[in-house]
Amino acid sequence: MKNRAKLNYPVILVHGLFGFDKIAGVYPYFYGVQKALEKAGAEVFVASVSASNNNEVRGQQLLKFIEEVLIKTGADKVNLIGHSQGPLACRYVAAVHPELVASVTSVNGVNHGSEIADLVRLVFKPGYLPEAIANAVMNTLATLLSTLAGRPYMPQSAREAIDALTTKSVMAFNKKYPQGLPQTWGGEGKEVENGVYYYSWSGIVTYNPLTQGINNLDPLRAAMVGLSILFVKERFQNDGLVGRFSTHLGKVIRSDYEMDHYDAINQTAGIVGCKVKPLKLYEEHIKRLISKGL
Repeated sequence: MKNRAKLNYPVILVHGLFGFDKIAGVYPYFYGVQKALEKAGAEVFVASVSASNNNEVRGQQLLKFIEEVLIKTGADKVNLIGHSQGPLACRYVAAVHPELVASVTSVNGVNHGSEIADLVRLVFKPGYLPEAIANAVMNTLATLLSTLAGRPYMPQSAREAIDALTTKSVMAFNKKYPQGLPQTWGGEGKEVENGVYYYSWSGIVTYNPLTQGINNLDPLRAAMVGLSILFVKERFQNDGLVGRFSTHLGKVIRSDYEMDHYDAINQTAGIVGCKVKPLKLYEEHIKRLISKGL
């Protein structure tokens, strides 16, 4: 039997806001993704970072995790794949320590801000009681998720997390860490910068129930459809939480797959639309990274 080609560097998956590695050691955030990547030839780890916090804090946590993986595996670098807020932590590490990162891949990443985060911040104004209540509730949720994932010690700040995902805050973040960003709205960034490869893919919500099958029963899809109509700048061109062009980073594989924000991580429990198989996208990407010698 012919040996399957393997990646030179391990893969680290990085979750987004209110994410986790596994709940109770059983239910993963990246549903079925780790096994798909391993099947494709990757050694895979799932990062331990706060469920809610700002991008730099999560980036520092990711850096520490990367250093642990490098010691454990003996590798010189890692391939980072992040979802939602995850790519911002990945980009932070790649910017400050490019020698440790072979590639950064953004999956439905908030690389230019989220209109939904803007709306949340508009509704819950800083210094007012509703914001304090919302922050307390979200911090409790984040702490619960981290505790169930076996990480009760992770610091949480929902207020800072939401702020970090607004268009204004991400613009400031991008000025500090511009690597891989497009020079024009809706365009592509450099595929390679400072020796790090940058890639992205994402999807958009579609409204035809005939293409969704059992995904029509997924409450996460219903939520993404409802949120998608609140967009203004990228109306009908968003995944429910992030606009299509707001996800662009590096070489854009594609940004209009028929999948919402959580379909991109094969949630809920593998229930997704009929047009796209998310796990296939991850498998194909491992082949892409292998072809680049990563």
